[in-house]
Order: sequence, then C-alpha cells, then structure tokens
Amino acid sequence: MARFRGFGPDAIGFFRALGFHQNREWFQENRALYEEQVKGPTLALVEDLSERFEKAGIPLRGGKATLFRINRDVRFSKDKRPYQTHAGAVLTPTGTKDGQGLVYLHIAPAGTKDWDGSPEGCFMAAGFHQPEPADLTTIRTTIQRDPKAFQALEAKLAKAKLALGTDGQLTRVPRGFEAMKGSPVEGAIRMKSFIVEDPIDEALVTSPKLADRIFTFTERAKPLLDYGWRALGTAIG
Repeated sequence: MARFRGFGPDAIGFFRALGFHQNREWFQENRALYEEQVKGPTLALVEDLSERFEKAGIPLRGGKATLFRINRDVRFSKDKRPYQTHAGAVLTPTGTKDGQGLVYLHIAPAGTKDWDGSPEGCFMAAGFHQPEPADLTTIRTTIQRDPKAFQALEAKLAKAKLALGTDGQLTRVPRGFEAMKGSPVEGAIRMKSFIVEDPIDEALVTSPKLADRIFTFTERAKPLLDYGWRALGTAIG
C-alpha cells in the first residue's frame, strides 16, 4: 500500500485547465500528470484511510473500486463534455460504491462550477446519500418511533460543529408520516438524504495531513453513521 503524501502540486491546476480543455487530445497529453498527481494520490488516500479506520474499529473501507472515474457518462445527458472536473472517492462498509453509510471525498478547484452548474471546491461528506426507498422508510420510521433519540443525535452533531444538510428536502411530510407534521423532527422526516459536510482548505490538499483531517471529520460524523447503521441493521462501528 502506497502511503498518502498529498496530491501533486499541479492537481488543482489540472482540473482548472481541464474545465477549459474538454477534449481527448488535451487529456491524453496530460494523462501522466493526472495519473501521478491525482489518481495515484486518491487511491493512496483511500487505502491509507481504510487502514486507519480498521485500526479504529470504524467499518469503512475503499480501494480502486470506490474511486469515481474521470470520464463522464454522457449517454443520457445533453451536456456532452467528456470529463469530470474533480476527483471523487467513497469509503463504505462494503468497500464498494453501493454501501450505505459512507464517507465521500471531493477534490476540485474553488471558484469553478461542475458540469451540472453546482459550485465546486474541496470538501468531505459523511452519512446516507439518497437511500433506496425501503431504507429511507426504515430510517424515517426509526425517527418517528423515537424522536428524542434523533434529537440527541442532532445535539451530538452540533457539539461536533456539524449539521445535517437539507438539500433535496421534501416540502411536505411524506405519506405515512403525517403524524410528524409540526413535530420537532418534521424536517428530518422530510429529508431524502442524511448527510453532514465540511470544507477542505485547498492548501491542505498537497499535504499528507489531509488524511488526518478526513479521519478526524469521520470521528465527528460517526454518531450519524452509527445511527443509520443501527436503523438499517447493518454495520455498526
């Protein structure tokens, strides 16, 4: 396993330039830079974190299978630009992209926009992203059954200076949970994802200390992961 020593000094610049040069010729000319300063370090970071998580009893792991490809799937998109302008990877209980309860890493230049128009930058996230309908219902039912336990979770996250994101939150309480309307956990019942995020200072990207930053963030977010894993009856750290 290669130790993570930081992303290369030109990694962020590579993505900034790729935003302007969305063609195969330019990418092939710069493939070696991508492999050495972006893809290689991403894999080393994920493997390094996997080892740290295992020693800490946190059931998250990743590898080649959990790195996101730089090539976009444009088959059903009107935007035919072929390349992502960020590096992304996940660590999950299964060591695949499909595992529920994850840590996600996103490395991109600040001040730019992704292909879908969303603002870019470096950040990390943890939690449950758009669970399958049955899993989402299970989590909502768990919240409904014991609202105080969920409020205690929110308090733990707040103490760790984290808060659940509300992107994609439903405007109304979903069917079957009408009794939760007006309750302190109504907002949680309307969520479609249960995710916390933290930004990453771009200056830290080239440092091996980035692994420490992500590990510490995961420890802070672990109450959310544990809550969801218990609700779903899956891995518990």
